[in-house]
Amino acid sequence: MITFENVSFGYIEEGSTLKDLSFTIEKGSVTALIGANGAGKTTLAKLIRGLIRPTSGRILFEGEDIRQMKTSTMAAHMGYLFQNPDRQICKNTVGEELDFTLEKTVQDEAEREKLKAEVLAALQLDAEDEPFLLSRGERQKIALASALVHRPELLILDEPTTGLDYKECTQIMEYVKRLNQEGVTVVMVCHDMEIVLDYSDQVIVMRDGRIVADGRTRKVLRDAQALAASALLPPQIIGLATMLQADGFTGFEEVCTVDEMTACVEAYRREAQA
Repeated sequence: MITFENVSFGYIEEGSTLKDLSFTIEKGSVTALIGANGAGKTTLAKLIRGLIRPTSGRILFEGEDIRQMKTSTMAAHMGYLFQNPDRQICKNTVGEELDFTLEKTVQDEAEREKLKAEVLAALQLDAEDEPFLLSRGERQKIALASALVHRPELLILDEPTTGLDYKECTQIMEYVKRLNQEGVTVVMVCHDMEIVLDYSDQVIVMRDGRIVADGRTRKVLRDAQALAASALLPPQIIGLATMLQADGFTGFEEVCTVDEMTACVEAYRREAQA
């Protein structure tokens, strides 16, 4: 769905922020962009959405150079969640915020009402609420709702769970997962390695504007060298499995989930009792 061909980006006075990036994001996948602050993740997300343009190289969306695509076309096919919801929300009520997106992207009025009702129910939002009288977490949910209410083919999320408690985080990510299962491709910038492990198929690790690892989630999150180079720690379960390996225990090389860890520990328990 998305192909970067030797893409660089930077302002003239600052030099290159992103340097010679080439990778592919497959249709129907969930891809996580990870790395330390300043690695270039948000800049990369904005390039995908067409909010900024590369200084060199090409970005293709479904085979078409995004520089040749109309803004209205991109808006219909893509949804984008900003890191700060206060830079995205522009209407006085939640319902009006969703209508703003739908009126620009969905022609049929009945379909607009159906989509709005669905996302309000899924994210437990009230159409009459005034966004700026709500908490930071609630505003994050409103901004996310406006980004995905029209069911875009590609959903780009910049830190979608910022400011949310565990319940809210799970609620949002399960809804995103459901959309993905229905065919929506998802790209998300994320600092939470547990979310990356639980919900992504592909991980791109960045450092200083370059890609240091790109591959399947389980493989990349077990790449201690790539994570360390980007000042990242693995998810807790992978970290525990790695420590057990270092202590001489075998069978933990592929452990990435609690169930897999439980199975390995149970195998050792049975062996000890035999």
